[in-house]
Amino acid sequence: MYTVLHELLQTIVNYAILLFEYTGVIIIIVACLHGIYEYIMRRPETRLNLAKGMAMGLEFKLGSEILRTVAVREFKEILIVASIIALRALLTFLIHWEIKNEESTTDHKKDHQ
Repeated sequence: MYTVLHELLQTIVNYAILLFEYTGVIIIIVACLHGIYEYIMRRPETRLNLAKGMAMGLEFKLGSEILRTVAVREFKEILIVASIIALRALLTFLIHWEIKNEESTTDHKKDHQ
């Protein structure tokens, strides 16, 4: 019974990881394509929208890495997954910091017009 439940959990986790990974990649691609379009149109909010899209995509990818910890069986794999989680969390933090700065700059420009 235990092995059946373990295999079921493993299958569900693997499909969820794939779903989150693909969703994150699709969001990043769509955000980048939209960013290119906004850049060509010379829209001032291009950087902000691109950063928000990338942050959202990274959140999904971070979620898949967290789920991946369920499937880890060796300590070496734990270190690799932990490193990936740390790097993606750092990237997410930096992008959110950039969003905050860009929003404050945009608000500052609107106040002076």
